[in-house]
Amino acid sequence: MGADLFGSFAEATCAALVIASISPDLNKYWGALLFPLLISSVGIISGILTALIPNFYKVKKEEDVEKSLKIQLIVSTVLTTPLIACISYLFLPSKFCVELSDNVTNSDFIWDSDMPSWCSFKATNTGAFISIICGLWCGLVIGYFTEYMTSHSHRPVRELASVCDKGAAVNIIYGIALGNMSTTIPVIFLATTILISFQLANMFGIALAALGMLSTLTIGLTIDVYGPISDNAGGIAEMVGFDSEVRNRTDALDAAGNTTAAIGKGFAIGSAALVSLALFGAFVTRAGLGYKGINILHSFTFFGLLIGAMLPYVFSALTMKSVGKAAQEMVEEVRDQFRKEPGIMNGSVKPDYARCVAISTKASLREMILPGLLVIFTPIVFGFLFGIKALSGLLAGTLVSGVQMAISSSNTGGAWDNAKKFIEKGNHGGKGSVAHTAAVTGDTVGDPLKDTSGPALNILMKLMAIVSLVFADFFVKNSLPSLIPGYNT
Repeated sequence: MGADLFGSFAEATCAALVIASISPDLNKYWGALLFPLLISSVGIISGILTALIPNFYKVKKEEDVEKSLKIQLIVSTVLTTPLIACISYLFLPSKFCVELSDNVTNSDFIWDSDMPSWCSFKATNTGAFISIICGLWCGLVIGYFTEYMTSHSHRPVRELASVCDKGAAVNIIYGIALGNMSTTIPVIFLATTILISFQLANMFGIALAALGMLSTLTIGLTIDVYGPISDNAGGIAEMVGFDSEVRNRTDALDAAGNTTAAIGKGFAIGSAALVSLALFGAFVTRAGLGYKGINILHSFTFFGLLIGAMLPYVFSALTMKSVGKAAQEMVEEVRDQFRKEPGIMNGSVKPDYARCVAISTKASLREMILPGLLVIFTPIVFGFLFGIKALSGLLAGTLVSGVQMAISSSNTGGAWDNAKKFIEKGNHGGKGSVAHTAAVTGDTVGDPLKDTSGPALNILMKLMAIVSLVFADFFVKNSLPSLIPGYNT
């Protein structure tokens, strides 16, 4: 749990540090050079202060669980804002260069000029602060909109639950529509954050925006893992035969956890988009395309753009099919146990849970080999065969397509899950009704969407950009199109 959030956190920090390290202005001051780490530090401080909230806000009823978790997210964001302002004005110069002109040497550095010849973009500490705050509050907006679209406390999921009595097909249709519609607000706010931060501090601004979104990671990760812990506690309670009241309580916690986990996924997807863009900027700069620009109408670039937009669909197909294969093995194992031990049905014989767990564990490792190879080797093979312009198009296409699919998949699955829990509370016929049967079908389809394909797309976007950045110099010198005169110019 949290691997995608930790990955985004580490990669955003590295991207910001790399950009800071090539700035002569930031290199003059140790505090300015390590400014990205200071953002994380103040996030830890605000997280510690936020953790004290449960001592003052008591949970007395089921509805208070979700409120308590969401209040912590708001408070951590509010507390982090002034702390970010303090370090921005204390540790960053009032003006600093964040992008060097092409073919610069040390002899070109003229320090007493406001915009020296070696600097192609001058940023300010105010611009850096605004970039971080844009990312910080954009994350909160994405998280809360995700909560609105996936919680059974709000209209979208309740509308989804209301159509379940018409059958599973209508439930699936409405769920897919909900997931597709849920991309609007997150993408608009992400695009706005990227536009503002880039205008204020170039690629350094985008990296800072990603760090701003992740500065409340201590609280974001806490509410993200809350749901799976509650869910597994409910499973344990059922397996060991606790009273139904215990299961009812864990279900209530799990319902709140599903919503907060969706908020965590919103943070993960948003930060992954910003980190991928920052890494993409590092790649095009390293490959020598940053100062010339990327023309999407160039045949190689547009070719890569289309292929890149296709990859998230292929990747999702592989991960979804992997879940299906593992499910088939599980079904066969359960049927086999029922045939051999009929007493399982009346409770006189306990199922062999260990064999089922082993099937899931082995399948999760085995089935991830092919998707993993796709992510790692596609940019290497593509960059060698088609060059840096095509690879830049590939990365851009993967980023744009992957963000939409990740948001849609995560929110569709979360909405189906909570629609089922809303019905199980006694609404629309309750457990055992036609609506409940349809909701269970939707939830079964939604689990691999929200727990496998959606989160895995974050890794697809970031890892392809990292691999491309590592091999950028090789592609410039040794790719097949680089043999074409003028291709790299």
